[in-house]
Amino acid sequence: MKRILIAGAASYLGERMAAWLARTPDRFACETLDMRGDAWRAFDFSGFDAVVMVAGIAHRAETPDTEALFEAVNHRLPVETAQKAKREGVAQFVFFSTMSVYGLTVGRIHAGTPPAPVTQYGRSKLAAEEDLSVLADARFHVAVLRPPMIYGRGCRGNYPRLSALARKAPFFPRVPNERSMLHIDCLCLFMVRLLESGAGGLYFPQNEAFVPTDTLIRLIARAHGRRLWQPQGLGWLLRRLAKRGGTAGKVFGTLTYDQAMSGAFREDPQPSLAETIRRTEAQA
Repeated sequence: MKRILIAGAASYLGERMAAWLARTPDRFACETLDMRGDAWRAFDFSGFDAVVMVAGIAHRAETPDTEALFEAVNHRLPVETAQKAKREGVAQFVFFSTMSVYGLTVGRIHAGTPPAPVTQYGRSKLAAEEDLSVLADARFHVAVLRPPMIYGRGCRGNYPRLSALARKAPFFPRVPNERSMLHIDCLCLFMVRLLESGAGGLYFPQNEAFVPTDTLIRLIARAHGRRLWQPQGLGWLLRRLAKRGGTAGKVFGTLTYDQAMSGAFREDPQPSLAETIRRTEAQA
């Protein structure tokens, strides 16, 4: 049995992962730790096999005044947590970074694509990655995840906005774009394998198939018993607008990881996109 400490109590990712790991008490014993304030510094990390760092700040408007906050929470806090974990004999540290380290709204990311963050969020996450890499050695494995948009029942961020649109809009145009996305259950399947392995490294978990936004909107509407009119013929205009980035890029543009980057720990079959939408929209 492996003892897992999730650093980030009451977080969406932390709660879902803790519940998932609790399904197999013969394989995992899981605890969560509140990382707000300084009380966590007195918590004893010894005896845990892995610390999973999910505490952080995201989905917040950025101003010059927020830069110090992003730096403190997304950069210094995970590094200090990892230093403590290493001192107290933890063998594996898992850090949740972000696709935002690439600084792209539209594009296709390959193994050789260099990080180039343009937001405080992305810069703070990349700075943490760089400092964590220095701590890694043969006895302390650092695993860094750069997931795309994570969605699931109760999630935050852009998906709830798309869901609200699908439940209200009378139509949504067909646009042949592709997005890398990651359902929370697919992430949890990945995490089980990663934690069992004890490995370090850089990982890009995502759904096995890219998601066209018009298909996503249609499936959400269907989950609520709605039929959505999806006219054709506007794709060329929307693709041109998407290339400029901004909101149009986020909705209608293509942003993907090469699937070859995401082969690690994919032993378990993933649910279909339609099934993940049904699970996400249940009782929404």
